[in-house]
Amino acid sequence: MIVITGAAGFIGSCMVARLNEAGIEDLILVDDFSNEKKRPNWEHKKYIDKIDRKDFFLWAEKNALHINYVIHLGARTDTTETNYAILEELNLDYSRRLWSFCTYRSIPLLYASSAATYGNGEFGYKDSLETTRKITPLNLYGKSKQEFDLWVSKQSSEPPYWAGFKFFNVYGPNEYHKGRMASVIFHAFNHIKEHGNMNLFRSHNPEFADGEQMRDFIYVKDVTNVLYWFLQKPRQSGIYNLGTGYARPFLALANATFAALKKEPNINFIDIPEDIRDKYQYYTEADMRKLRDAGYRKKARSLEDGTKNYVQKYLANGDIL
Repeated sequence: MIVITGAAGFIGSCMVARLNEAGIEDLILVDDFSNEKKRPNWEHKKYIDKIDRKDFFLWAEKNALHINYVIHLGARTDTTETNYAILEELNLDYSRRLWSFCTYRSIPLLYASSAATYGNGEFGYKDSLETTRKITPLNLYGKSKQEFDLWVSKQSSEPPYWAGFKFFNVYGPNEYHKGRMASVIFHAFNHIKEHGNMNLFRSHNPEFADGEQMRDFIYVKDVTNVLYWFLQKPRQSGIYNLGTGYARPFLALANATFAALKKEPNINFIDIPEDIRDKYQYYTEADMRKLRDAGYRKKARSLEDGTKNYVQKYLANGDIL
């Protein structure tokens, strides 16, 4: 059996879909399933059982001998969260407990970290232990992910095989429930549909023109392809960047969204909300050499191709992956 935490969420539900696509159905879905808005993300998937995250460890102790892998994608992903106790409980304490369980029971573990750990990028974006020890996140969400990565680096006991993934800006189907935290493409599609235009954040950094803020945008299907590849056989344990390796401006994202809708661009610039202005990353670009050196060769979709697939196949039809 493969356990997937966060299975009702964005990346977690897409991972379940990727496994189903590969003919794998002996899955245990773990999440808080009380949110009915997320129901479309799991109701048509193929799996053995779904377990509330609060009941998981009790269930896991009774079924440990049948668990072949744990993919830990569950987390509080709100980058505007100001109550660190919530992030500490869900992103740090729960992850530590899961690591300890997998270590004791000799179960391989894949888990989600985040590019939010890199902060303003002053030490670069290399997924090395040296960089991990230097970087300072700009928000509490990033801090919670960083603290777990650092905790992992200090453990003398570990699962038989493990990998953490610093997800960069992931976009794609099944994120409809994320509200403010959904991708810019998701919000742009809905704003264009309703108003015929879209908003981008104005730059408050003199080094970047409006719309020229740059991020490494990666399509969720490329993310799940990498995770699936790591399931095929043991690779080198460690923390890996998971992006495309190419920073692209938000203007390129906006133009790709209009192109997917076959409309002429109509873009407005608005101020970055004050509650996130001093925590805003103006540039991210994944250093992908470690993943390439591990043997992964499949090229990620371009921003244009990923946006077109997302908009035309999913958003325009209201479909779920």
